[in-house]
Amino acid sequence: MSAYDIRKTALTVETVWHERGPRLATPLLVGTSIAVIRNPFAGRYEADLMPFQASLRELGRELAAALIARLGGAERIEAYGKGIVVGEDGELEHGAVWHEAGGWAAREALGNPKAIVPASKTIGGPGTRLMVPLGHVHAAYVRSHFGTAEMTVWDAPRRDEIAFGLVMATGGRPHARIGGLAASDISVHDGQR
Repeated sequence: MSAYDIRKTALTVETVWHERGPRLATPLLVGTSIAVIRNPFAGRYEADLMPFQASLRELGRELAAALIARLGGAERIEAYGKGIVVGEDGELEHGAVWHEAGGWAAREALGNPKAIVPASKTIGGPGTRLMVPLGHVHAAYVRSHFGTAEMTVWDAPRRDEIAFGLVMATGGRPHARIGGLAASDISVHDGQR
């Protein structure tokens, strides 16, 4: 029996052609893959969350695979992030398990890039809108790839649920022009510069 009870999943993709500048030759795709699960610790304190964290790696793999396929393959992904909304009967720490489980799964599916997977998490109810940060998959200082993706499910999470999400994009902001490290200049491959 699975360690988690999925009530529903959602997969959305935005297609961005421009930001009031010239139309892009190839649109930017920004996708969000979400699973809403029953929180096994809703309404109570659990001292050891490590088994729960480990059990969520498979969920992370499933969400990453679906999202990558929808965005056209791993070789197209340039930015990523992760988000969590914990229902009111849970605690932030119940969502924090996704930092390792979801981040690890996303990085594994993309060939283990070195940059940290940015994250956002909160406590909320159905329809909570969470803006999830995006960052370049290979270097944290690529400013053109600092962005956000909205993570929301109209009827989730309920009080005893958690919504876990992964976000990915096929590029940086359209018309990025504020300087910083260019994606084409990444050389150290240490995830930082």
